[in-house]
Amino acid sequence: MTAEPDGPEDRLRRFATIWSRAVFPATSTSLTRVEFEERLLPLARRLSEALRARHFDVDAGKEVGAALVDAHCTDPEALSHALHCVDAYLVLYCGEDGPQEDLRARSSRLQHAMAAGYAQALRERTLAEQEAIAQAALNAQGAVAQALHESEARFRAVFEGAAIGIAISDLEGNILQVNGALLRMFGGSEHTVRERNARDWTHPDDAPQVCRLYEELVRGEREHYHTEKAFYRPDGTVLWTNLTVSLLRDADGHPRFQLALMEDTTERRLLNLRLRYEATHDALTGLPNRTLFFERLEKALSAGDGQRFGLCYLDLDGFKTINDSLGHAAGDRLLVEVADRLQSCATAPGEMVARLGGDEFVALTTGPETQSEVDELADRIMNALVTPVRIDGRELLVRGSIGIVEGPAGERGPAEVLRSADITMYRAKSAGGNRYEVADAEADARAITRHGLTTALPAALDRSEFFIEYQPLVHLGDGTVRGAEALVRWLHPQHGVLGPDRFIPLAERTGLIVPLGRWVLEQSVRQAREWQERHRDKLGAGPLRINVNLSPCQLTHPGLVQDTVDILECAGLEPDALCLEVTESALIGADDEVLKPLRRLAEMGVDIALDDFGTGYSNLANLRRLPVSVLKLDRSFTRGMQQFPADPVDLRIVEGIVSLAHSLDLTVTVEGVETGAQAEQLRLLGCDTAQGWYYARPGPPERLHDLALVDATG
Repeated sequence: MTAEPDGPEDRLRRFATIWSRAVFPATSTSLTRVEFEERLLPLARRLSEALRARHFDVDAGKEVGAALVDAHCTDPEALSHALHCVDAYLVLYCGEDGPQEDLRARSSRLQHAMAAGYAQALRERTLAEQEAIAQAALNAQGAVAQALHESEARFRAVFEGAAIGIAISDLEGNILQVNGALLRMFGGSEHTVRERNARDWTHPDDAPQVCRLYEELVRGEREHYHTEKAFYRPDGTVLWTNLTVSLLRDADGHPRFQLALMEDTTERRLLNLRLRYEATHDALTGLPNRTLFFERLEKALSAGDGQRFGLCYLDLDGFKTINDSLGHAAGDRLLVEVADRLQSCATAPGEMVARLGGDEFVALTTGPETQSEVDELADRIMNALVTPVRIDGRELLVRGSIGIVEGPAGERGPAEVLRSADITMYRAKSAGGNRYEVADAEADARAITRHGLTTALPAALDRSEFFIEYQPLVHLGDGTVRGAEALVRWLHPQHGVLGPDRFIPLAERTGLIVPLGRWVLEQSVRQAREWQERHRDKLGAGPLRINVNLSPCQLTHPGLVQDTVDILECAGLEPDALCLEVTESALIGADDEVLKPLRRLAEMGVDIALDDFGTGYSNLANLRRLPVSVLKLDRSFTRGMQQFPADPVDLRIVEGIVSLAHSLDLTVTVEGVETGAQAEQLRLLGCDTAQGWYYARPGPPERLHDLALVDATG
C-alpha cells in the first residue's frame, strides 16, 4: 500500500497522472503518455484553482473542455473518461480542506462546463476546419473534402459515443439532433423524442427558477445553466437527470442553438430516498424515528401565529420485566404490536406517532385546537393498550404512562418540550402508572431542581459545602442537656441552605449517602469529643452524647462497623457517647444478616435508637429481637398534646408505649416538643428525654455548649 501525496503540488500531479492514464488510450496524439501528462498538468491546476477559488468561475471548466479538444482528445470515449475522472478524483486530491458538499457541487458544475466547452470547441473546430477547407478549395479540393469528412466523423463519434445524453435544438425548442445515450435514457425512438418541443418537457417537481433560466438562455442573456430536473418517459415513468443547457452562438456571436447534456440520476435518487427513509424510520416498527420526529416537532413549534401543538410521551410500564422473563424476541414482537395500535390512534391530519427508542413512543398533534385534541389522543392511546397482546400463547397486559405537553407554537424549543414531556411521564409513572399526567411548570421546575441537585452532590462533598447543626436532647426529669442530634445541611451556591429532606433521598438513590454519612459521623464524633473536653475542664459534668442518623444504605454497607470503630478511636471518644439512629421502616422485616452489624456495635457499647417509632406498623413483639436501647417516638403521637386538654387517646397510646419500652429496659426520647405543656405531660407519662423547638432549634455546636453550661450552673 502506497502513502497518499503529502503537499498540494504532489496531490495535483497525482490527479494529473490519473487523468492522463484514463484519457490517453482514447486520445489521437503523437505524444507519449508522460508528455501527455505534462500537457494535462496545467489543465488540472486550472480546475483545482477554480474549485478552491473564493469567487467561483465556471468558465474555467469551459476552458479546460476546449483545451481537451486542442489536445486532440476527440475520441468517442475521451470526454466520458475525462468527466468520470474529474468527478471521482478532483475533490479528493484538490479539495480536501474545504466543505465537501460545496466542493462536490462546484466539481459537478465544472464537469458540465467542461462538456459544454468541449462541445463548443469541437463545433468551433469543425467550423474552423470547414472554413479552412473552403479557403483551400481551389488548391486541394480532395484533401479538404477528406479532412471535412474526418472532422465530421470525429464529431459524430463523440456525439454518438458519449455516455451522457446530448440533444441539440434551435432557439424555438425544436429538437434537431439527439444521441443514442439520450434515446436509451428516455426509452423511446428518435422520432418519439424529436417530435416533442423542449419547452413542453416540464414536470410538476421542476424548481420554480427553471423556466426563468431557460428563457434567459434563449434570449442570449446567459450562456448556460445547470439544474436537477425530472422528465416523463413515454411510458409514464419518471427520469431524473442532472441537466446542463448551454447556448451555442454563430460566428457573429448571435444565439443559434441550445445544447443539452443530461446525466441519468434516477437510480442514485431512488437510493438516496431509500437511505433517507432508513435514516428517519425505526427498523423494528417502521414508525418515524427520533430524527424525523424532531424535524416534525421543530416545524410544528416554528409555525405561525394561532398554531398550537400537543405531545403525548408514552413509556410502557413493566416492559423490562417482559424482556427479562420472555426474552428480547418477545419484547420486540410486543413493541411491533404496540406501534401498530398507536399508529391507528393518530390518523387525523397533523398527527403522527414515532418511536424514540426502547419502549418510548411519542404522538404529536398540531393545529389551532390541540387543547382538547391532545387529551382525546391520549385517551385513544390508553384505550388501544387495554386489549392484551397474545405472544407465544401468552396474553400480555400492556400498560403505559403518558406525559402530555400542550401549548402555543413559537414559545419553546424541541428539547425543552421533550424534557417537559419526559418529566411529566415519570410523574405519571411515580403515581402508579397506567395513566397520563399534564405538564405543570412548577412540577417541571421541581424535577429539574432535583436533577440538578443530584448531579451536584458529588462535587458538593468535595467542595465541603455540607455542614452540621445540632439539636439538643434534654432530660425531662431535670431539664439538663444530655446530648444532641447531628443534622446535616447543604449550603448550596444557588439555592442557599437546604435541609436533609431535600437531598438525603437523592443521596440514597445515587449511593453518595455512604461517603456523606461517614463524613457526618466523623465530624459529629469529633465535635462530641470537643464538647466533652470543654465541659469536663470547666464543670466536671458528665459527657454530652451525640446521636447520628444511619440510612438504610449505610446499614447494609459492609464497612459500617469498621468505619465506626476507626472514627471513634481516631477521635478518642468512648462508644457509649455515640447513639446511632435507624428508622423503624428500615428494620421492618430485617433478617439476622442485616441486624448483625447493629448487634456488633451494640455489644461495643454504642447505643442504637429506633427512630420514628410508630410510623412503620411493626410488630411490637419484634422489639425484643432488635439490638436497640432507645425508642424515639414520632412527633405524630405528641401533636395532640399541644392543645389543652390533651387528646386522651394520644395520652393512652404514649403511656402504653413508654410502659412497654421501660419493661424492655429501653429509654424513650420524644421528638417535636414545641410547648411547655407538651414537655410537662410527657414528663408525667414517664418519657426520658425530648427534643424540639421548645428547647432549641438546630444550631451551631457552640450554642449547644452554651446551653449545657447554663444547665450545669443552673
